Amino acid sequence: MLTEEQIREALQNIEDPDLHKSIVDTGGIREIKIKEDNVSLKIALAKTGTAEQMQVQQKIVQVVKEAGAESVGLRFDTLSDEEVRELGGPQEEEKASLLSEDNPVEFIAVTSGKGGVGKSTVSVNIAVALANAGKKVGIIDADIYGFSVPDMMGIEQRPTVQGETIYPVERFGVKVISMGFFVEDNAPVVWRGPMLGKMLNNFFNEVEWGDLDYLILDLPPGTGDVALDVHTMLPECKELVVTTPHATAAFVAARAGAMAIKTNHQILGVIENMAYFESKKTGEREYIFGQGGGERLTEELKTEMLGQIPLGQPEVDQEDFAPSVYESEHPIGKIYNDITDRIMEKIGK
Repeated sequence: MLTEEQIREALQNIEDPDLHKSIVDTGGIREIKIKEDNVSLKIALAKTGTAEQMQVQQKIVQVVKEAGAESVGLRFDTLSDEEVRELGGPQEEEKASLLSEDNPVEFIAVTSGKGGVGKSTVSVNIAVALANAGKKVGIIDADIYGFSVPDMMGIEQRPTVQGETIYPVERFGVKVISMGFFVEDNAPVVWRGPMLGKMLNNFFNEVEWGDLDYLILDLPPGTGDVALDVHTMLPECKELVVTTPHATAAFVAARAGAMAIKTNHQILGVIENMAYFESKKTGEREYIFGQGGGERLTEELKTEMLGQIPLGQPEVDQEDFAPSVYESEHPIGKIYNDITDRIMEKIGK
């Protein structure tokens, strides 16, 4: 059976990425529990919720399993400021924040009441359409549990990390950051709310975005912790509410819109996705999910309908794969262009 001493020995070569010292020597091993070769650890680092933490997590699981553990459970904590100072840790340098009130970037959050309404597809195509219009655009895939933006945009590479700074991946003129970049093999994210909040904060403060005109935020559906964190983090934000024509989808989307109003964010309008199916042969429209949900939502939120997007699929180029991005000349791509024109007109930028 594994012993605590064997586990400490296995962890001796794991370094705190900020202190460059073994987590054994920093006192970072807060707790070790062993039960029938199932190991539970609590590890403290100088900084948590970073890309480097994900790398440390993978290394810890690997070495502890190599030492004989069948499974490894991990919780992370943060070393105190006093501990970091005593260990010779780097002093925090003040840097320009994307969240500072004098930053000219326009935040546009894309939200919905429920999953499955195409919110991420809308986020990606709004971002690409804005970039095609000559704007400097970034997108944060803030749907931490259901990240999908990298796959939708056909992104295979990962962000680069230099010191404390993360450099986003760029595709179609859009700078992209996503939790999906920091998770191996599509593994589930099991972090709790406070840790997710730290990761989101790092997406705003530790990523080198450069000059941006617009930053699109693909929020998780509903009104949970992550969506609330984003609403409270941002000094000012515009919101797009995505729904389908179905009455239930519109009903629950109203809650997401109500959250925006309560946090003093401006609703730009409603986008009704999957509004209809149009036959290529006859041109006839079939309203598969019914009609009227988007209109009722605009009335309830006292805003406007920015666009109704039909069911469809982009032309997929296997050599330049991006399964959810519509070209500007595609009929649905033209609808997105019209929506972004209206967005820019309303924002005045």
